[in-house]
Amino acid sequence: MAAVEMTRPAPFGAINTYRAINGLSNALRVLADWNDARVTRKALNKLSDRELDDIGLCRGDIEFLGR
Repeated sequence: MAAVEMTRPAPFGAINTYRAINGLSNALRVLADWNDARVTRKALNKLSDRELDDIGLCRGDIEFLGR
């Protein structure tokens, strides 16, 4: 009985295309995460000191959220 290998190399340029799409996807994910953190910090900055104290934060903690 003979063993036959059925693997084929990837088509020309497929790996580079995958890397480019993966890089773009990662960049968009980083941008979306940054925007979410920015929106959260902006909303927290609108709260009063008493409201921040109710949720266990102080004004100095806001900048460190999302980092």
